[in-house]
Amino acid sequence: MRWRGVSHVEFAVLEYEASVAFYDGLFGWLGYSSFSSLNMEYQSVYYMTEHVHLHSYIGIQPAQTGEQLVHSDQSVGINHIALWARNRNEVDRFHREFLVARGISVTDEPRDYPQYWPGYYAVFFDDPINGIHWELAWIPKVPTPRQMWSSYRALRGFARTRPDLAATVPGLAWQARRTLPRR
Repeated sequence: MRWRGVSHVEFAVLEYEASVAFYDGLFGWLGYSSFSSLNMEYQSVYYMTEHVHLHSYIGIQPAQTGEQLVHSDQSVGINHIALWARNRNEVDRFHREFLVARGISVTDEPRDYPQYWPGYYAVFFDDPINGIHWELAWIPKVPTPRQMWSSYRALRGFARTRPDLAATVPGLAWQARRTLPRR
């Protein structure tokens, strides 16, 4: 059984030095640490959270070809990357102190997204150099009754717009599950 999640993700970026400066600022603000490939086989810089398994990181390396992504185009490739925030306040502070202070394009202001999960709170933004779409999100360990009810209402409203789905939220949650082929 797979339990560790993603080992690593690497992006090819435009304007490598400017991209390193942007990501140093982004991940530094969020408390990540960084290491380098030392250009032994290829040039790359990696970012990882503190005190986690070494092989769970995000890397960037110079692009050989390509152009800036435009998230609204919904082109083939990464749609967005979501990072965990420590708490709701960190999402708000990050928005104010990092994104707004640096004039970084915020596509969706910090707000609740009850349709995703009870208490889900996030901000979405674009990397100004490469156009990679990012999210900083937080969910509570134990949602409040108000957050649970808000999520239930959001999902119930969605289910009502889809005649192919059951009208109840438990039915909707059951229908969302998929069975994958096994070995």
